Amino acid sequence: MVYTVEIKNINEMEIFAQEVAKHLFPGFVLCLAGDLGAGKTTFTQFLGKHMGINDSINSPTFTIMKNYEHKPYSLTHIDAYRLEGVKRDMEVEEYIYSNGVSVIEWYTYIEESLPDEYLSIHIAFISEHERHLTIEGRGKYEKIAKSISHR
Repeated sequence: MVYTVEIKNINEMEIFAQEVAKHLFPGFVLCLAGDLGAGKTTFTQFLGKHMGINDSINSPTFTIMKNYEHKPYSLTHIDAYRLEGVKRDMEVEEYIYSNGVSVIEWYTYIEESLPDEYLSIHIAFISEHERHLTIEGRGKYEKIAKSISHR
C-alpha cells in the first residue's frame, strides 16, 4: 500500500526522520527518490542525527557511498545517481546487505542490487519549505510505512 505525508517545514521533516529512526533495525534498507534539491540528503542528515551520529553527513554524489560508523549499527549513505546504467555493483551490494542501515538516493538506478524488501520514500518539492512524501513498504517494511505515515 502507498501512503502519503505532507511536510510543511524543515522542522516537520526532522520530526518525520526521527519517527523513521525509531523503526530502524540491523540491515534496514531505505530507498529515497526525488528531484535534485527535493531534500533527500537533508532527510538523511536528520535520520543520522536521530541515530546518534554526530559526523557531518553530506551528499556522496561524487564518492557514491559514505559510511558512518556508529553503535548499535552504522549508516551507509549511497547516492546511486552516477551508477545509472550499471546493472550491479558488488561493493555497493556488500553494504546494502550488511547489518547496518543503508540509505540509498536514486535507488531506481540500482534496483537489481536491492533486496526484495525495503522502505521507499519519494520526496516531491511543493514549495521552498513544503514537501509531499509518498511512502511504500515492501514485505516487512509495510507495517513501518503505515506507522510512520500516521503520525
